[in-house]
Amino acid sequence: MRTLSIRQPWAWLIAQGHKTIENRDWSTGYRGEFLIHAGAGIVQRDYREIAAHLDAELGILVPPFTDLDRVPRGGIVGVATLTGIVTESDDPFFQGPFGWKLANATPLHFIAAKGQLGWFDHPRPAALKEAA
Repeated sequence: MRTLSIRQPWAWLIAQGHKTIENRDWSTGYRGEFLIHAGAGIVQRDYREIAAHLDAELGILVPPFTDLDRVPRGGIVGVATLTGIVTESDDPFFQGPFGWKLANATPLHFIAAKGQLGWFDHPRPAALKEAA
């Protein structure tokens, strides 16, 4: 199944349905369901600054950095549907140059998995096989 690696807390925000646009430097012709992989790398100071900004500007409370069971890294954390690409948007998360429009985000139980840049394939989780 198509999979995209995204750093935390962005992966958590998408899986929870708070962030419905993902910024990328590149476009894609793909449309459809994909797995959200939370990248293993994270800078504690950056995470805390992002969390403070999201709370102050958007009223979104991101789990604290120390609460890694709720903000896991290095694996699959959710599924979403890529519905389109925009180059302009009023969405507060849009920074461009390409905004990937997301819908139907759902968190999944964490599945440890190695990520990589760009799209990559990961086996479809059992939780999704029932719905396929």
